[in-house]
Amino acid sequence: MHNNENIALHTLTNGLRLVHVHRNSLVAWCGLAVNAGSRDEMVGQYGLAHFVEHTIFKGTKRRSSTRINNRMEQVGGELNAYTTKESTMLYCIFPVEHLERAVELIADLVENSVFPEHELVTELDVVLEEVASYRDSPSEAVYDDFEDMLLAGSQLGHNILGEEKDLRRLTSGHCLDWLKRLYVPSNMVFFSLGSTPAEKVFRLAEKYFSILSHAKRGIKRKAPVALEPQRKVVDLGLHQSHTIVGARVAGMYDDERFAMSLLNNILGGPGMNSLLNVSLREKRGLVYTVESSLVTFADCGMIQIYLGCEHEKLKKALRLIDHTINSLAQAPMSDRRLDAYKRQYSGQLLVASDNAEFTAMGAGRGLLYYNRVGTLQDNIDCILSVTPEQLQQAAQQLTLDHCSVLTFR
Repeated sequence: MHNNENIALHTLTNGLRLVHVHRNSLVAWCGLAVNAGSRDEMVGQYGLAHFVEHTIFKGTKRRSSTRINNRMEQVGGELNAYTTKESTMLYCIFPVEHLERAVELIADLVENSVFPEHELVTELDVVLEEVASYRDSPSEAVYDDFEDMLLAGSQLGHNILGEEKDLRRLTSGHCLDWLKRLYVPSNMVFFSLGSTPAEKVFRLAEKYFSILSHAKRGIKRKAPVALEPQRKVVDLGLHQSHTIVGARVAGMYDDERFAMSLLNNILGGPGMNSLLNVSLREKRGLVYTVESSLVTFADCGMIQIYLGCEHEKLKKALRLIDHTINSLAQAPMSDRRLDAYKRQYSGQLLVASDNAEFTAMGAGRGLLYYNRVGTLQDNIDCILSVTPEQLQQAAQQLTLDHCSVLTFR
């Protein structure tokens, strides 16, 4: 058992790790967290991780795509998945009495998917439409291009969705090889959340996943080389400017991430009182949106500040962002002010923990990447431990001379 009585851990004999979060609810969650994403693709196959996420639902040795789609829908549940640069999440939401149905379905997809070629042809059109829709939304596309710019030359430096020329080359064989290579016990975690006793959850996992026995063929991930800051403007004939300001920062295993996470929340988190929202939007009306986000990978991270504004207001907005960050970088924040920000962030984490999806997937990711499941209090304690000096050092990494800037206009 975990040190939190609501969290139970277990490992199957084939190496698949299991985590169950007990929560009294009529609705339950379960799924697989897979340590496989777009950074694990080979050149010429960009987009494969995301394509497999789509096509894994298109047929198994015993089910057609229609039967797969209906399996959870018929009981009011949902089957879904998403892909990131380092992971894939495959999961179900369902009335709690249908746990076995969900576990069996997910196991069938991972163990028996056949990726019929005729289904792949149809789904390719869907994926290409998704690629096109992102390009039609500059506020979303600018994030992808900024990441590609900041991480250029590395496995992380290409779009998760891939490019049309690579996607059109993908076959059933490529998809099957991806599963055999990466959807293996040592590279996955099964997670669940609900009122079912942990012992029953683990028995079902043993029943349906113990057949998995193939070993991981190894994935080689190289940390991106640090690049000099870049400034780039892409003229797309837009009525507004969409800009990302950001820099490389510490990754998910570096203790610096806690100070950077707190700084990210102070600068442009969800609170209307975030420094950049108050300075740029509330006081001056320079932007219609400004927000900050932190992404961490195994070997690096990125902080990205997005702003959308009229072209003629961009320079002033960038100066104010630099001024705001410099004010935090030049001197340590007072303990009293920092404590107020810590309380706000801790409260936001508490509110987020009430979300079952957030909790279930967080448990899966925690066990997958840290081989442990941190509690809410663990996370809050790490935030509360950040010192004024550590916050100042984090801010010093984000002054404009350290940042890259990409604008779509």
